[in-house]
Amino acid sequence: MARWAVAASAVLIFVGLGAVPAQRPQDGTRVAFVNTDIILRQTPGFAAADSTLASETKAYEDEVQGLSQTLDSVIRDFDRQSVVLSPAARQDKTEEIQQMQSRFQQRYSELQQRAQERRRELVSPLEERIQNVIDGVRAERNVAVIFDVAAQGNNIVSADRTLDLTPIVVQRLQGGGS
Repeated sequence: MARWAVAASAVLIFVGLGAVPAQRPQDGTRVAFVNTDIILRQTPGFAAADSTLASETKAYEDEVQGLSQTLDSVIRDFDRQSVVLSPAARQDKTEEIQQMQSRFQQRYSELQQRAQERRRELVSPLEERIQNVIDGVRAERNVAVIFDVAAQGNNIVSADRTLDLTPIVVQRLQGGGS
């Protein structure tokens, strides 16, 4: 009975967050959980996607670091020379540096966006496959709600490990059946 009370409380919390339609859990309502971080890392194809993403991200980071070093060098040079520059020359150089900073910020944003898009391209198909397997396991085991203990801000502070469906999902993704 105590386990059901904890499960019912978890469902009520989940309902209170608006994640499922507001309804009272009935006797026999089942909840379970998975850790999608573990599942994703063990999904076939993830290691290759992660490696590709890491190498591409490294290239973006290298470009940003180069731009940052160039900007820092220009600012240091300006700081050293500013005392001998005329007010007009100082103003021109300040505007030039501001434009350079603006271009740097724009490029940085472009690279961040490109990295996010690339991550979506590489990882979204895996996440969709994971979701399909989780949905199948949920339906097969007659589970009403599956929580993701890896989700940021989840409210689970303790859970019965027998309700952890992570190993089953990983096994199915790796082709091991049920």
